[in-house]
Amino acid sequence: MIDVSEQINSVRRQVGSRTIEAGEARTVVVSQTYPAATEDLWDACTNPERIPRWFSPVTGELKLGGRYQVEGNAGGTVERCDPPKSFAATWEFNGQTSWIEVRLTPEGDERTRFELEHIALVNDEGLAFWDLYGPGAVGLGWDLALIGLTLHFASGGEQVDPKAVEAWGMSEEGKRFISLASEKWRDANVESGFATPEGAQAAADRTTAFYTGAEAPQEG
Repeated sequence: MIDVSEQINSVRRQVGSRTIEAGEARTVVVSQTYPAATEDLWDACTNPERIPRWFSPVTGELKLGGRYQVEGNAGGTVERCDPPKSFAATWEFNGQTSWIEVRLTPEGDERTRFELEHIALVNDEGLAFWDLYGPGAVGLGWDLALIGLTLHFASGGEQVDPKAVEAWGMSEEGKRFISLASEKWRDANVESGFATPEGAQAAADRTTAFYTGAEAPQEG
């Protein structure tokens, strides 16, 4: 379905921190360059008729101040919109609110870098979750979304079969991708200074086990 090594190396993964109006936050950033003009990539990310070709269906009003809902996932409010450069929205799921920012940057003719930053407030619950699973808990989900976007553009904008992608994720190749991407998030976690190498490895192991359906390794 996709070249695992090429996709792993095509994606840039970063972990950091920033201060937002609501307080101190940690950030997970994932980015990849696509063979598309900025306007085309913007359309793929914001057109409700096109989004389901590579991502889950999104309903609601995809405009400034509008409410949206990702099928089977988060919902929220569009807080900023600057077409075709960027948009920001709340990401509300399971009683928790975080934020996403999507930025598109032209990189020459018919090439654009997609960058998504997922921002979560630093609190006791969030820190406990981070210590347990690390940035890969969020990062791997966006890694898998970028596969859909990669396949969408590789096919000339055709519909990506969600069942085929789901099945691939549970195949040996899919599990290899998840394991390799999890290692990248482990490294980013260590580089950020938020975790020791041992702690980052343990968190990555738990996240890999969750995404692959394997049993998490026992501690001690």
